[in-house]
Amino acid sequence: MIQLNAETLTALPQDVAVPAYGLAERRVGIVHFGVGGFHRAHQALYVDRLMNAGRALDWAICGVGLMPHDAAMRDALAAQDNLFTLIEKAPDGTHAARVVGAIARYLYAPDDPEAVLAQLADPAVRIVSLTVTEGGYNYNPATGEFNAHAPAVAADLAEGAVPSTTFGYITEALRRRREAGTAPFTVMSCDNIQGNGHLAQKVFTAFARLKDAALGEWIAREVAFPNSMVDRITPVTTDADREALAEEHGIGDRWPVVSEDYLQWVLEDRFPAGRPEWDAAGVQLVDDVEPYELMKLRLLNASHQAMAYSGYLAGHRYAHEVIEDPLLREFLAAYMSREGAPTLRPVPGIDLAAYQAKLLERFGNRQVRDTLARLCAESSDRIPTWLVPVIRQNLSDGGSVALSAAVVATWARYAEGVDEAGAPIQVVDRLRDRVMAAAAEQDRDPLAFVRDPELFGDLADHEGFTRHYLAALAVLRESGVRELIERLRASGWAGIAG
Repeated sequence: MIQLNAETLTALPQDVAVPAYGLAERRVGIVHFGVGGFHRAHQALYVDRLMNAGRALDWAICGVGLMPHDAAMRDALAAQDNLFTLIEKAPDGTHAARVVGAIARYLYAPDDPEAVLAQLADPAVRIVSLTVTEGGYNYNPATGEFNAHAPAVAADLAEGAVPSTTFGYITEALRRRREAGTAPFTVMSCDNIQGNGHLAQKVFTAFARLKDAALGEWIAREVAFPNSMVDRITPVTTDADREALAEEHGIGDRWPVVSEDYLQWVLEDRFPAGRPEWDAAGVQLVDDVEPYELMKLRLLNASHQAMAYSGYLAGHRYAHEVIEDPLLREFLAAYMSREGAPTLRPVPGIDLAAYQAKLLERFGNRQVRDTLARLCAESSDRIPTWLVPVIRQNLSDGGSVALSAAVVATWARYAEGVDEAGAPIQVVDRLRDRVMAAAAEQDRDPLAFVRDPELFGDLADHEGFTRHYLAALAVLRESGVRELIERLRASGWAGIAG
């Protein structure tokens, strides 16, 4: 077995694509916060494509990790000269492996905060990008307001504080660039949030104004925050993935990435400081991202939640198992067509019916083995961001919310922490204690779970929602998820509320 690093690239098997460019030729032009599987299978791949075409060698990526768990990524990449293997798996069982070299440097911020600030302040850096999850924007999804009282943020706002958050690092770097007369970089969010660029501008300028009012105004005026829509299903890497790479290709890689073969990136073309020629690598550069992002958030992302809890409660553990279950597949397709799609406006160049069919095909990709546990995690960030807006718009438009309400009810039932066979559920959520405490109150108050205004706003006061939610929750708790979906199907997916 060949251990992956810069020296062994030429010894790798011929069926594994390797960088066609010299690694020493790369120069950092992008700093990225949140280097995980998705970033490496998506943005880093697009940059790598350009580099292989002899372009964008001055747009190499410096990854930055802030969280304690990021130390593992530091160690894995350091041992491999920042190289990693990407395995793209198609539904027909075929796969392709390639080594990606777009990440030229990785910094674990707690090791050396000043090194991160120096990299961000470097005039060669013209884009700072983010995949920090929905919760990383530190805002209330019900009100859209920045939470200045979060402990880490409050610490970064203190006079003379050494940064520990993205807000602290980016704001301090922009302050240094302003003082040095260096043009600001563009801040590019790649997270699954509607108007992710608009939200990034709102929260980063809110932090900056609290730190330095004049600097905050300068950032609001001078820094670009383009919107984007990103799409590629990328499950968590497992030991089985590492073993398969070693067995099939003879490569030892501490942290390879496995993804589906589908890839999409729609990006608002607003980069005053310049950008790579991403359009030459397959990125759709547009003036208005919103139709595409709403399509993805309300069909793909919200559908992931529709399948996650119901599938887990029904005894499945992988996404493809849900698609292979005719009843659950029907439920998922009904959510998309009856409640998700009606909230969308036309999407240029997209047939929404074909898009929904493609999603079911992608979810059913057995090769990817995407776990329902991954889809169930961090629901307090996901449901308010992806599904609650669908509910609100359908309530406003007089549309159906029966299936969306049932999805929320499956989350409430899942958050009780015990599945239908009596086995414990490991709930993973930044608000775990809070949501589980609310779920534990459902015997006393069936609406307890949806009374949290940060997660649901005032939905608990909307009878049009609560009658469907309460009916679904009652069936879930008495008879289980399959009985609920059977009744919903028998109603023509119109709902079981009296």
